[in-house]
Amino acid sequence: MERKVSLRGSAVGKSSFWVTGTENAVFRSIDGGDTWQDVSVTGQPVTDFRDIEVFDDHTAIVMGVGTGSESRLYLTEDGGGHWELLYSNPDSTGFFDSIAFWSRNDGLLLGDPVDGYYVVMRTRDGGRSWKRVDRDHLPSLSENEAAFAASGNTLIAGAAGEAWFTTGGFAASVYSTSDFGQSWERIPVPIHSETATSGGYALGRNRQGQVFVMGGDFQNRPGKYPNVAAFGDQGWQSLDTGQRGLRTAMACAERLCVISGKTGSDVSFDHGTTWRAMPGNGYYTLAVGKTVGGKEVILAAGHDGRVATLSVKKSGG
Repeated sequence: MERKVSLRGSAVGKSSFWVTGTENAVFRSIDGGDTWQDVSVTGQPVTDFRDIEVFDDHTAIVMGVGTGSESRLYLTEDGGGHWELLYSNPDSTGFFDSIAFWSRNDGLLLGDPVDGYYVVMRTRDGGRSWKRVDRDHLPSLSENEAAFAASGNTLIAGAAGEAWFTTGGFAASVYSTSDFGQSWERIPVPIHSETATSGGYALGRNRQGQVFVMGGDFQNRPGKYPNVAAFGDQGWQSLDTGQRGLRTAMACAERLCVISGKTGSDVSFDHGTTWRAMPGNGYYTLAVGKTVGGKEVILAAGHDGRVATLSVKKSGG
């Protein structure tokens, strides 16, 4: 990539890879990541695209962050050839954090608190209109609680109306819903939460459906602290990943799982039960998908336009 932008969003289509980032950057590859086409949003206010949802090789929504109307959603239906302003944040003090969709039409958007509670909105028309979840359907905020727009994984969707989002600050938590976002509950999670910039930064799921939360501290990326927890029979339990700093993304294919942050990555070969360090620098964002032929690929993107792919062979269990 010629533009050395900071890449924070990633997605894998059936025959395409997508990454997004600063300066309205959107890049698309249709040859497995060998070459990339600049399909950035032009003629619009400059923002930082922290999340992307890809529905097929031609249709995608990107999410820009910023205060008030700087937080925006754009839609393409021709592989990035043209972009349409889909939705602009109506709250002057609001700030988008992440989007997640169950289908082409049904999705959620997470934003920083406005009027004393998190902005959680649902769309049923592909992002053209949004309705905010009422205050009484969300737990009250913890003191000094915050959400981070780190990698497009602050909010994730599961099956049959399930979704989760994570928060940080001095109270790391995971919020969950099983009714398409109509109501939520919050559970504290055992990861680093000792400063205003610590806590949960991202969520992920392994191929067994288990939910993971990861994070750390933006102001102390390489610090040694509990940075991953998983939900199991005993509730949320901290995992021994080596405590090698802030982790902002997770992707799993077959039995293999990868977690990553700017300073490093870790890999598991048993669905996230045990972990070992990977060499080299890490990435802000990870995505996984099946390409033509059924091969699974993990896509990674990070600072200075860094992009990498990892092909995962099908296993027997």
